[in-house]
Amino acid sequence: MAKSVLHQTEKMPMGEGLGLAEVLDGLPYNADGLIPAIAQQYDSLEVLMMAWMNRAAIEETLNTGRVCYWSRSRQAYWRKGESSGQVQELKTMRFDCDGDTILLLVDQTGPACHTGRRDCFYNVVKGNEVVVDAEPLIDPEELYGKK
Repeated sequence: MAKSVLHQTEKMPMGEGLGLAEVLDGLPYNADGLIPAIAQQYDSLEVLMMAWMNRAAIEETLNTGRVCYWSRSRQAYWRKGESSGQVQELKTMRFDCDGDTILLLVDQTGPACHTGRRDCFYNVVKGNEVVVDAEPLIDPEELYGKK
């Protein structure tokens, strides 16, 4: 795998950096033009979810301050909260050292998961079982208006 343009920052002193366009051009997007993004609550540091972004979703997120993902199942932009009202306001965007994962520090309104739970990581491995450790905060049918 080719190195991301972000390898150039490894020896840079704090406060120096690269242009955003150069970084976005040099990210190691997958064959579908996507890169994984992890959403984390900015104040509690709770990990909320993982989704995919393409360059246009990254740019829209930065331009609007509201997180936009790419839905692989719908093959469409997914502006978090547009159908549920459970928006993610971007506080900070970070790239990992390899440039192959984005970290979004967000202010999440309500549940982040389509199941109505606060986060998507409610399945916990306990010995030889995977156990649900969180109840939905809201019924998904109520969340998405399905009757």
